Amino acid sequence: MKYTCLTDIRMIKRKVCASAILFALYLFPATGHSQAKALSDSVDAKVIIGAKEIIAAAGVCTLITLDEEGNARARAMDGFPPDNNFIIWFGTNPKSRKVFQIQHNSSVTLYYFDKATASYVTIHGSAEIINSQEEKGNHWKEEWHNFYPDYPENYGLIKVTPEWMEVISESRGIIGNPLTWQPPVVRFKK
Repeated sequence: MKYTCLTDIRMIKRKVCASAILFALYLFPATGHSQAKALSDSVDAKVIIGAKEIIAAAGVCTLITLDEEGNARARAMDGFPPDNNFIIWFGTNPKSRKVFQIQHNSSVTLYYFDKATASYVTIHGSAEIINSQEEKGNHWKEEWHNFYPDYPENYGLIKVTPEWMEVISESRGIIGNPLTWQPPVVRFKK
């Protein structure tokens, strides 16, 4: 019983410390002060590392586009891991609804959920349709052959360039604002 109590106390202390750091960053954002900027960079690095782990564990994600009436449309997608700039690629049928929707509104959201740790990543960004033969070769999975029997002809790519990302993972110490539940946000340079 004592061991469980000590473990619980340590976990609570970690949560309180992490919450205090995130709350301080929320109240006093980095504005040219090198110490605050370094702290913010370390928090961003932790969130980015956690996000990559969650994305790998989740496997598939939900790609959300907007249709011509402004309604959100969601579908499961098997994408590639994010690159160093957190750009994420997906293969698709060039005649699919999502391609038409992206051509008319490039704003998309990706949602990854790792059920084992109840962790998630939400990425908002801009999508574009890519038809480059070179990129098709770089972003192809052999297990997709049954979906695209005449590859590369009936195969297109979606490239998502992130604008911002939110991550929650209690097991990784990435938690939201204790008052508002706002998750930590990483903003990507354009």
